Amino acid sequence: MGIRTDTSSGEGTVFSEDVLKIEICGPNEDYLTVIDVPGLFRTPTEGITTREDVQLVRNMVQKYIKNDRTIILAVLPSNVDIATQEILTLAEDYDKAGERTLGVLTKPDLVKEHNAQVGICNIVSGKKRPLTLGYYVVRSRGADDDDDFNHADGEKMFLKTPWNQLPKNRLGVPALKARLSELLSQITQKGFPELRKEVNKQLADCRTELEGLGPSRQTERDQRLFLSSLARSFQDTVHAAMNAYYSSQAIFEQREELRLITYVVNLTEIFGDDIARKGHVRSFEGHSRLSDDDEESSESEESDSRAEAHAIEGPDFLQDIDLDEFDVLDSIIIKDCDVDDPMPGIMDWTEDIYLRTRAIELGTFSGIILSSAFKEQSGNWELLTKSYISHVVVVIHRFMVLTLNALCTDAQLREELWNCIIDEVLERYKAAMDQAMFLVSLERNRRPYTVNHYFNDNLQIARGNRKADMLKPKSRREITQGYNRQAITSENLIVNLSDVRATTRSKGNLEYIKEEIHDILWSYYKVARKRFVDNVYQQAVDHCLLTGPKSPLAVFTQEWVISLDSEKLARITQELSVTRARREVLTRKRQDLETAVRILRN
Repeated sequence: MGIRTDTSSGEGTVFSEDVLKIEICGPNEDYLTVIDVPGLFRTPTEGITTREDVQLVRNMVQKYIKNDRTIILAVLPSNVDIATQEILTLAEDYDKAGERTLGVLTKPDLVKEHNAQVGICNIVSGKKRPLTLGYYVVRSRGADDDDDFNHADGEKMFLKTPWNQLPKNRLGVPALKARLSELLSQITQKGFPELRKEVNKQLADCRTELEGLGPSRQTERDQRLFLSSLARSFQDTVHAAMNAYYSSQAIFEQREELRLITYVVNLTEIFGDDIARKGHVRSFEGHSRLSDDDEESSESEESDSRAEAHAIEGPDFLQDIDLDEFDVLDSIIIKDCDVDDPMPGIMDWTEDIYLRTRAIELGTFSGIILSSAFKEQSGNWELLTKSYISHVVVVIHRFMVLTLNALCTDAQLREELWNCIIDEVLERYKAAMDQAMFLVSLERNRRPYTVNHYFNDNLQIARGNRKADMLKPKSRREITQGYNRQAITSENLIVNLSDVRATTRSKGNLEYIKEEIHDILWSYYKVARKRFVDNVYQQAVDHCLLTGPKSPLAVFTQEWVISLDSEKLARITQELSVTRARREVLTRKRQDLETAVRILRN
């Protein structure tokens, strides 16, 4: 405690805030705690106490008497001026009603003069410096008394005048003890509800900390059970996050980053819209001219509208996904995805491709032209797909890190666990990225082909619209004869049959070919784009990253724990000595608090 044992020595201090606890146990002992703090003083003693000691003692006294469940025993020598004692003033500051302040007057045997003795009696009688709970006079052992001092013999002085004029329940240690027990019971009853609440809170906090430490892990069986339980809890959280059962665990309310499937679905929708808006290098010509009556056309326009909306909402949603958060992912993900908007001039580009690759064909063109055109037109798919997979990987890794942090408070165990699973987790991230790049290559490097009927529907609609655009300048409103021979102008447009025939003869061979290449490319691109987005999600994200047997979320499982050898298991679950010591302290504290709860309940 650093307290000076020799007052003549300059080493150490006179006072210390450390507590020296002496516990007395026995069947006849009272259940209470007595805290003996130094007496207040104002003037330092040269060579012994300092001004700092004055404030230290005052702070110490205030620390204890401000507790509403503390009884303030203002112990005062009878041979001093009671009215000027600072402890009484300080007690009034913290116990304004005086419901827990008792005055204890000691050393009455040192008061020799009769008038002074009468003055003490007046104080006890409440005639001077009264206290709500009053004063008690006790005869304590003096400096000249030996260890055989008997309180009963010492208190025989109260049989003499003027002490015998005071109520007997105000004199002696037995009277003080009885009143103290009564007062302690009253204060306890008054603070009972708050005390019960506080004990229950401490018990809950103690249990929470113990749960965070986990059970004791001394034997291999204990270690495997502990790690298996942690793996089960982790997989339960994964299951809830994958099915959006966010109400099943409080952790989802505390950390929105753990709402895994919601993030993935939103990222996938943004990815589909990004491919629709920016996946093609050059803007297609006239695809928005498709008839509103066509179902596929209407779907396309709605998709374009959604894409424009997510172009605005997307960045806000992605703000809390930090691609720089985990350095360990740097070799797998990309952090920059700067894709330009589609360029104009697709018809000139189509003509250039045809002129550079045509062979001897009669009124048609080679399928190789479509392969080259589609590969170049889908040039942005790879970068957009890498960005999409990168964001999903970061979201999944963040979920795993935060979940393990929440389920296991032992930092050393988490680090050892990550050291054992990280290589496999990274391999599975890489496998998902490789699968996505395989799908990109599969779509862009093979001959365009589909059995999807929407391809032919789109192509026929595009051809029909080109003819409609050519005939529109020559169209006119249909006029019919209504009632009373009045002419009625219909909303329908009509053209001459000869004009229809003329449209088939008005184009040159090159113009016809490049329009055909454009319309076939656009019709196939729409089908391939939607197929590609679905395949990337289903194969690279859902199968490789989320639900498949090789998902990174399926690395830390109970089966994995069972397969661990004893050495690796011990390395992961070994406890630091400080952790074991802390568990022992918390276990004892929990037992004490549980006992206290039972006592308070009864």
